[in-house]
Amino acid sequence: MLDALKKLWKRLTGESHWIWIGAGAAVVLALGFFSVVDVEPGEVAVKVNNITGGQSVVTKPGWALRLPLMQSVYLLDAKPHTFKMKGSRNTDDLHVRELAVRASDGSNFHFTDTTILFQIKGDMAVRLVNDAGLEDGYQHWMKPFARSILRDEFGRESTIHVSDPTTYGTAANRAKKRLNKQLALHGIMVTQLVTPRPRFNQGYEKAIEDRNALSNQLEVIKSNLDRASTNRGRMLAEVNQKKNKIIQTRRAKLESDLATAVAEQSNVKGKVDTYRISRIGEGQASLSASRQKAKELKGELKAKYVAKQAEIAAFRTQPVERVMERLGESLKGVTIDIQPYADDATPSRVKYQEVKPR
Repeated sequence: MLDALKKLWKRLTGESHWIWIGAGAAVVLALGFFSVVDVEPGEVAVKVNNITGGQSVVTKPGWALRLPLMQSVYLLDAKPHTFKMKGSRNTDDLHVRELAVRASDGSNFHFTDTTILFQIKGDMAVRLVNDAGLEDGYQHWMKPFARSILRDEFGRESTIHVSDPTTYGTAANRAKKRLNKQLALHGIMVTQLVTPRPRFNQGYEKAIEDRNALSNQLEVIKSNLDRASTNRGRMLAEVNQKKNKIIQTRRAKLESDLATAVAEQSNVKGKVDTYRISRIGEGQASLSASRQKAKELKGELKAKYVAKQAEIAAFRTQPVERVMERLGESLKGVTIDIQPYADDATPSRVKYQEVKPR
């Protein structure tokens, strides 16, 4: 019996070994197909361990390996998506009715077409799946967050401020930052927020148009003022250039005259110094000669004085007759009327009185 079974097995295996080979190859192909997941560019894969519950993220394009039945891989669309607020009703999660806002001053305005570009953050895909579920569940987060945050941020502005195209962009920037702050917690990132000019009622739109027209006129006036200022600056520059040229010419003339005057002054000063030196020399020579002459005269006068003193001293010893003789010599040519009288028998002096001629 055992031998019969062995013979039967050999017969079966000998005749159908190609069937077994084919079956093995099919099993291998099936395992390979279910073990590899192709992650394309713009996709993110979340790998889940079905036994432990562990999760990991695959962000690079290529093949992601998994163990059949033990691991599962879920693909998420990581390409940018567009969320629109346009029209009067909601069509799907990414197309909702237009945004209406109540301004801080109580007036109402709306945006006819508001566009938000967003995408998932690849490194937070696990958090995204846990919060929003698989596939496109994260897109449901955009409608409540976007409408409430945009309405809140634009509602902080006044009508005048939000209608000014140069300033209302600040509210859009605040809204974008706030959206990213809230949605980043769930693995979503807003890349761009586009808001058109807000629309008001007909009267206010007319007022805005009038204000814009006045603003354009103001810009024209500013442009004319700038051009006038430029022309004024150019004319002032030309005048200053001419004045500077005149000033430079006059300065050169004055400097030339000053140089000539300095040269003449130096020449005159040299002549004056020469004349002064010569006159001082002549004066010093004259002074020296005068001093020498004075010394000589002083000596001569001293000699005469000494001689006179000697003569006087000698005269004092002369007799009266000699005195009278000398007196007569000094009175030569003088008529003297003498009336003698006996005043003294032996006169020792003579008195005379000048008589004026009749």
